Amino acid sequence: MAKKKETEAKKYNNPNVLGLKAAVVEQPITETLETNFMPYAMSVIISRAIPEIDGFKPSHRKLLFTMYKMGLLSGSRTKSANIVGQTMRLNPHGDAAIYETMVRLSTGCEALLTPFVDSKGNFGKVYSRDMSYAASRYTEAKLAPICGEVFRDIDKDTVDFVDNYDGSMKEPSLLPTAFPNVLVSANSGIAAGMASAICGFNLNEVCETTINYLKDPDCDIYATLPAPDFPTGGELIYDRKEIEMIYRTGRGSFKVRARWRYVEKENLIEIYEIPYTTTSEAIIDKVADLIKTGKIREINDMRDETDLSGLKLAIDLKRGTDPDKLMQKLFKLTPLQDPFPCNFNILVAGNPRVMGVREILEEWSAWRMESIRRRVFFDLHKKQERLHLLQGLGKILLDIDKAIAIIRETELESEVVPNLMMGFGIDQIQAEYVAEIKLRNINREYILTRTAETEKLEQEIAELESILNSRRKIKSIIIDELRQINKKYPSPRRTGIVYADEIEEFVEEDHVPDYAVTLFLSQQGYFKKITAQSLRMSSEQKYKEGDSLKTSFEISNKGELLFLTDHQQMYKAKVADFEESKASVLGVYLPTKLQMDEGENVIAMFDPGDYRGNLLFVFENGKIARVELAAYDTKTNRKKLLNACSDKSPVVAALALHDEMDLALFASDDRCVVVNTSLLAVKSTRNTQGVGVMSLKPRRSVTRACPLTETSIQNVTRYRVRSIPAAGAVLKNEDREEQQISLIE
Repeated sequence: MAKKKETEAKKYNNPNVLGLKAAVVEQPITETLETNFMPYAMSVIISRAIPEIDGFKPSHRKLLFTMYKMGLLSGSRTKSANIVGQTMRLNPHGDAAIYETMVRLSTGCEALLTPFVDSKGNFGKVYSRDMSYAASRYTEAKLAPICGEVFRDIDKDTVDFVDNYDGSMKEPSLLPTAFPNVLVSANSGIAAGMASAICGFNLNEVCETTINYLKDPDCDIYATLPAPDFPTGGELIYDRKEIEMIYRTGRGSFKVRARWRYVEKENLIEIYEIPYTTTSEAIIDKVADLIKTGKIREINDMRDETDLSGLKLAIDLKRGTDPDKLMQKLFKLTPLQDPFPCNFNILVAGNPRVMGVREILEEWSAWRMESIRRRVFFDLHKKQERLHLLQGLGKILLDIDKAIAIIRETELESEVVPNLMMGFGIDQIQAEYVAEIKLRNINREYILTRTAETEKLEQEIAELESILNSRRKIKSIIIDELRQINKKYPSPRRTGIVYADEIEEFVEEDHVPDYAVTLFLSQQGYFKKITAQSLRMSSEQKYKEGDSLKTSFEISNKGELLFLTDHQQMYKAKVADFEESKASVLGVYLPTKLQMDEGENVIAMFDPGDYRGNLLFVFENGKIARVELAAYDTKTNRKKLLNACSDKSPVVAALALHDEMDLALFASDDRCVVVNTSLLAVKSTRNTQGVGVMSLKPRRSVTRACPLTETSIQNVTRYRVRSIPAAGAVLKNEDREEQQISLIE
């Protein structure tokens, strides 16, 4: 009995179950990972989750190739169940997974801008979570016309073929796609330790961009490929920096928002396009949650009215609701505006690589050129074989009677070919070809017709050989094919483009209390917001040693602020964003609060109010720029405004101007100019260099500027000028007694 237990323990490798003492074998974790996990991880990366340079995952490729071999490129549709069953000869993962792959590639699902499966029946919708597709026995499918470009010349050795999982048949390792499908088709996948998320681009835009790239690798990609495109439409919020990051590195994200219209007669909003990354049910659920929590009170009802004409979400509004403001709020709080994260991770020669758009075009072009070269070589070989046969036939033409005599006088069939070879000086292949000619074709007309092809074949062979030796000609072939695709498959852009600066975002201002506060900014960049009550209790301000007041003014807590820095950048902030302070504390350090660049300091603070009036920028080189405040009134909540003023010369002073006034400029050589601001032309461009006001001698500069009323100048007439630029006059002693060190308002 004990011996039997020991035998079974060895059989099942589990001695503990049978009451025997187990032998513990230790194995380093690194060895376990290498022998067990790594093969699995590489299999998932290479054979399942990450698309290759042709734009397909293995599951896509196996399905489409099966349909191609079934004759579904030009034939009629067949039941989806039939396609799924045939595909299992290449893909052993089960019928459910195969059918789900086919659904996503179909025209009915609308998941791709350029679908590859022409479907009939209910294939669900990509924008609906609950609209399930019908079973495979009810639906029908065939290949879409675009697949003619996917399988172009696949039988001409354009790609490698490998064994399927059981070695019973061959399948292509890649599909010879004639256009950069890797950019056209949206793709996502999660592998072991890495992932891929590729947004789709418009077919015509991609083809045009590829043509330009093949002509000039340094071409401007943005001119022909402005932004991604999605089958669900919507509007892409265009931020040039974000798009440049994605195009350059293959990583980044952008936002897409829904399209809507207001039906005034029925007082409702209709949403007819939504972001690619969400569903109609997710949007409705989120709106319902916001209504329950009281964050949205302007909606009476929201319902899904999607029908055969397409997606439609209807929102009934309460009386007096502003639809624009409501949509701003919904964009902020619901998936009606959703980000799309990009990770252009693609398999190239079996290795995963994250690439930008230009790198992808480079890899695709190199791969496509090799496919064309293989196709040309295949055609060349066939034509050379044909020419070789015709050359043998041409020798027969010299004496047909001799050929007939040789065949007639040969006793054994096996000796016919050797005798023809000796009689005409041709090789075995040519002799076999001649020997197989039917008796009815042994006439001068037939032979002359066949041999007339010789000259044409020689020209074609010479042309094919020149193509093989010329990268330029191969590129020309690819360009011609891309132009044909562009003409044959017009693809209007579905996703609109709106610029981030043009979008007004929702801001919850209703919850911000409105009361007066006094703001203090020190020379070293410390900021305080103090209420009137707190000021009455203590008005003496505390500063760091060596620090002092730069500017101070009263403003509403609901107001906005502009901060100018010595890096010619402007920062916007809301007064409500700052916590209330006391006179006895140092305050908030603005460079940290506003996340400024290293070494950047605040040199001026403004109350823009309703953004009427102007800003004056006085530069060291004697120029003054007068810029409209409206130039800094952005609709977005962007905090950092680049190129706030010219960087050609350092800013000496910056002042808000609401009424014309006299301005005094002081130079390093003790000269002074008093000029009225009415002489300064108003500019709408923020980084304008301004106009020359004070003429300076070499190595001289303007040191400060301030309103005339804030100076101790007595002899105003001496320094006042009627035209600019002017050199000014040297300061008299009585005009410089009470000069301040600096004043920047």
